[in-house]
Amino acid sequence: MNSIRIHGSAPYSVALVHGGPGAAGEMAPVAAALSRHAGILELHQTKYSIDELVTEMKEQLLESGHPPLTVIGYSWGAWLGFLFAARHPELVRKLILIGSGPFEDAYAKEMMSTRMNRLSSEERGEWNDMMSRLGAGEALPDLTRLDQLMTKADTYEPLEDAAQAEPLAVNAEQHERIWAEASALRSSGQLLEYGKGIACPVVAIHGEHDPHPYQGVFAPLTDVLNGITCILLPRCGHTPWKERHASHPFYDILGNEINS
Repeated sequence: MNSIRIHGSAPYSVALVHGGPGAAGEMAPVAAALSRHAGILELHQTKYSIDELVTEMKEQLLESGHPPLTVIGYSWGAWLGFLFAARHPELVRKLILIGSGPFEDAYAKEMMSTRMNRLSSEERGEWNDMMSRLGAGEALPDLTRLDQLMTKADTYEPLEDAAQAEPLAVNAEQHERIWAEASALRSSGQLLEYGKGIACPVVAIHGEHDPHPYQGVFAPLTDVLNGITCILLPRCGHTPWKERHASHPFYDILGNEINS
């Protein structure tokens, strides 16, 4: 597969890193919107270990980008961007984390309980069944229902077009293998430790309604980084560009950060 999608015109000074793991293509709307500010590289992840993903990302940026770049990572992609900026600080001008997962295990437990509390008992049963199947590497025949449950748990109030969008085809094997490695990295404390190697400015953008608790991002990163700007979006869930109340402020913030 083509691991880079290009939006706008050269020089390509901004790179978008998707979440999942395994959700290639989910940031296409963001790439299209930001292309009026700068040339955008929408990076797709094709490898099955974190080290390989970091190497792939370096190759992508050197091949098509104009380093140092602004790296924007969403969800799992925020972690990958974080690790990349620590290992290759010379290639990153600014790091922007959107809806990052918490950097410490204690906050992760709160995340799942918040999600489950937003679903009915029947929906929780459906969710657990589908996540077990994905965790076993099984491809679900229809992701529409999982997407509906995820939207309900993770969103404050979705935009109409976001609610009607087709669900992405998630790479289940990649998700399972990368997430197992990433989760262990967090549990060991090594994930957060990488922050000591980050030299560029860091901006963390988080929805107040995101089940990933913002405290698990803002507090640990404030302790480990030399400097960080933390932005909390009210009436916003996990995916700001899909939110009725937060999408416009979100894009305004990104536009300002790209140009500053």
